Amino acid sequence: MKQVLWGGSRIAHAKQLVTDMEHVGESWEVSGMPGCVSVVADGPEKDTTLVELIERHRDRLVGKENYRRFGTEFPLLVKFIDAHQDLSVQVHPDDALAIQRHGTRGKTEMWYVVDAAQGARLCSGLSQRMTKDDYAHRVAQGTIEDVLHYEKVSAGDVFFLPAGRVHSIGAGCMIAEIQEASDITYRIYDYDRRDKEGNTRELHTELAKDAIDYRVRKEYKTRYARRLNEPVALVDSDCFTTSLYTLTEPMECDYSELDSFVIYMCVEGAATLVASDGRTVDICSCETVLVPAATDAVTIFPKGQAKLLEVFV
Repeated sequence: MKQVLWGGSRIAHAKQLVTDMEHVGESWEVSGMPGCVSVVADGPEKDTTLVELIERHRDRLVGKENYRRFGTEFPLLVKFIDAHQDLSVQVHPDDALAIQRHGTRGKTEMWYVVDAAQGARLCSGLSQRMTKDDYAHRVAQGTIEDVLHYEKVSAGDVFFLPAGRVHSIGAGCMIAEIQEASDITYRIYDYDRRDKEGNTRELHTELAKDAIDYRVRKEYKTRYARRLNEPVALVDSDCFTTSLYTLTEPMECDYSELDSFVIYMCVEGAATLVASDGRTVDICSCETVLVPAATDAVTIFPKGQAKLLEVFV
């Protein structure tokens, strides 16, 4: 995987890991998170962190309103996640609860399924309504899986996960994840897995109790029309906006009225991105490009068919 800052400078991976307890390959593509900040790997901004870039370029990098709201904190964290086994069942607090408890924002996120093995599934939400006491009882008895909503998935599936929604990525899923810049996670269930010393992972049962949205939805997967050569809206939230481009011919994206950076995540194929000032960068599957807010327009030239997620705040 490769991350690219506009103009062709590569961003070094903020974080890549494979854990023993959860077999998962995870790349933090664009991150301003403390301890895991993206760093420019080459070009004129070499060795500059994303936070330092914001300090240096301010609203020209992130946009006027984003700079007013977040200062030098980059508001999003984008990842690619490759799950080799079922990941733990989790929930994230909303902003109000996270600020009250931790002094930081909560986490709303979304998933785009880049690839999925046959029979792969995800957990998103609940299959039946519970009370807080029901939830605590089921965790204690090991029956919480009985009330989780699982769906088999395939490439191109989309799930929006507002803070409070219980969720888990299943084995065999390759995911592009877009989220608020927060790493607050309450672990609900971990399949009673044990490490080499026989220890189970910590669960956050009491913390999660007040964070969970106990409502049951008729639909958890985001439905969208899969169209060629035009932007398709996937998520439009207060936290981020995401569209999908499935291109077989060039497309110009006009950002002259947009007061935000743009992130492109290539989820299939390859393309060349050309800015209105002539700067050019190539991108292919599982690569990411951060486009500064000062860029007026980008033309995408697909190489064959290419699919890109476009993300901004």
